[in-house]
Amino acid sequence: MKIQKELFSLQDKEYMKFLSKLTPNVSEDTIIGVRIPEIRKLAKKLVKNNEYEDFLKELPHKYYDENLLHGAIISESKDFEKCIKLLDNFLPFIDNWAVCDTISPKIFKKYKKELIEKIKEWSQSDKTYTCRFGVEMLMTHFLDEDFKKEYLKVVANIHSEEYYVKMVVAWFFATALAKQWDYAVIYLEDNRLDVWVHNKTIQKRKFENFVGEEGVFEKIEERERKLILRILIT
Repeated sequence: MKIQKELFSLQDKEYMKFLSKLTPNVSEDTIIGVRIPEIRKLAKKLVKNNEYEDFLKELPHKYYDENLLHGAIISESKDFEKCIKLLDNFLPFIDNWAVCDTISPKIFKKYKKELIEKIKEWSQSDKTYTCRFGVEMLMTHFLDEDFKKEYLKVVANIHSEEYYVKMVVAWFFATALAKQWDYAVIYLEDNRLDVWVHNKTIQKRKFENFVGEEGVFEKIEERERKLILRILIT
């Protein structure tokens, strides 16, 4: 209850209204309206003072903001094995994309070998947001220097009717086209993706700007534009 009171002390009612529109599947009655920077500050404080263990056991949480805080606390974990246990305990309780997408454990960067095995497990889950989280972590940590072409197959093998799973698969392949074009484009050329995902991938790749590490907007090369046009009209 103490942590819940802290969250209410950080409430922004205008932001609460904004969030209710952003997450239509979350009841407005369960949204306190705490901004993400404040959530992260509170998480850091709780971790520093070791005042979070009981809170993490209080599942399911009543409020959307409590779930955000839960994810933010896990993201601060400095112990990989403990982080994984906390995630496996929490992921089944996530019921919206916003909470799922804000979880990003810093410790993952140091344990790529162990992480990839968990990602494969998560991404094949029949639970919507466990699967989504797995794909997001693969996209975040394994499309650059640690990339292997077989990772694309892991995501291509996901077949789901859940909207937020299909969207993250399309997001993954749109990002892969930006970062690993030669390998990713084969999945579109050979029609290896589900039709809806295939079309959404093209849409996202065509209309979204991808920002590089230095903040420079990437441009779609001529050969990419020609291929996209060819796929669109066939």
